[in-house]
Amino acid sequence: MQNNVYIYIGIMALVTYLMRVLPMTIFRKEIKNKTIRSFLYYVPYVTLTVMTFPAILEATGSVWSGLAALIVGVFVAWKGGSLLIVSVISCVVVFVIELFIL
Repeated sequence: MQNNVYIYIGIMALVTYLMRVLPMTIFRKEIKNKTIRSFLYYVPYVTLTVMTFPAILEATGSVWSGLAALIVGVFVAWKGGSLLIVSVISCVVVFVIELFIL
């Protein structure tokens, strides 16, 4: 399981690097197409999300505690919570739910 994390991080870093470097090396002029620009902007975030989402649900003792932490974390982040606050609140949610489930 631990080796998979390093593979995911490596692939994410490679994809992120390629998406940032390839446009600079292939295209000499500024890209003016809004669709291509937005695609290149959001690819690193989408890649990171796709690779970490399954781990969020599987990292806890129960899928339900992971799902609850995900929902609470997204809500707190949506309301403007910092990364530290979102992380702490999500950990507390998992801890409390795991106490009641087990």
